Amino acid sequence: MLAALLDERLHGYGIVKKVAALSAGSVSLTTGTLYGALDRVVAQGLVALDGEEEVDGRLRRYYRITDDGAEAVRAEAARMRRAARALPSSRRAAVEGGAR
Repeated sequence: MLAALLDERLHGYGIVKKVAALSAGSVSLTTGTLYGALDRVVAQGLVALDGEEEVDGRLRRYYRITDDGAEAVRAEAARMRRAARALPSSRRAAVEGGAR
């Protein structure tokens, strides 16, 4: 979810769509999951509320990633790269090749 906010501020539905696109459809957020997660990352200071607007009688809230949130994304990406490098070469080839 944090990665979805790296390039631009988004409202909830925009985050859901961006996460699906970034994951090539392998991650599908429900609104209950999304807003619970947004509450947590806002409380942690990784994301901030960045405006509201009314659209068709409904309030649309926009969120943006904070500097701490962007750093968390970078740190997680680095951790995942280290974990991938730690795999034995035969396993790494299977993972990179998509074998199961």
